[in-house]
Amino acid sequence: MRRTARLLSGTALAVATAGLLAAPAYAGESHGTPDGTLEVYPSSVAPGAQVTANTAGCGDGGTAAGDATAVGAGRFTLTASAHERDLIGGFQVPPSAQPGTYEIVATCDGSGRRVAGDLKVTLTPDAEQVIPRGSVKTGVGGALGPDPVRTAAGVSALAVAAAGGTWLLHRRARGDGI
Repeated sequence: MRRTARLLSGTALAVATAGLLAAPAYAGESHGTPDGTLEVYPSSVAPGAQVTANTAGCGDGGTAAGDATAVGAGRFTLTASAHERDLIGGFQVPPSAQPGTYEIVATCDGSGRRVAGDLKVTLTPDAEQVIPRGSVKTGVGGALGPDPVRTAAGVSALAVAAAGGTWLLHRRARGDGI
């Protein structure tokens, strides 16, 4: 049993080590975005925001036809950027866009290769989250108002009622009657 466990542990360690050694070699070959993906920036936006899309999946130079009709923005063009092998383009999310996750697609001219990325539309983008401050007027609270004298009078009345109730319950428990 121990021998099998050692064999499995050794195999798992070898596979993990091989995976770690192979990762830097792949990362060194890539320029900008990983091949086959469309990077959408920012990835989470509010309706009406401007979005940039770029990819290295189309090879050197050329252009690509972008499609953001899923979110209602229509078509756009990606052209060569300053980064080697990257194509870049942009579009505006319509103000009428509904919250959700949408697939943005680009088709490479010449090769017809298709690359895609996701765009998340929210009512407030992550960077601009609104944090509530202050009190909430719910209608629950002091019926006497904010006057400290009236508040003290109300607290005193409650204390007298609590003391009287306790005294009556104590008499009843002793059997003295009410």
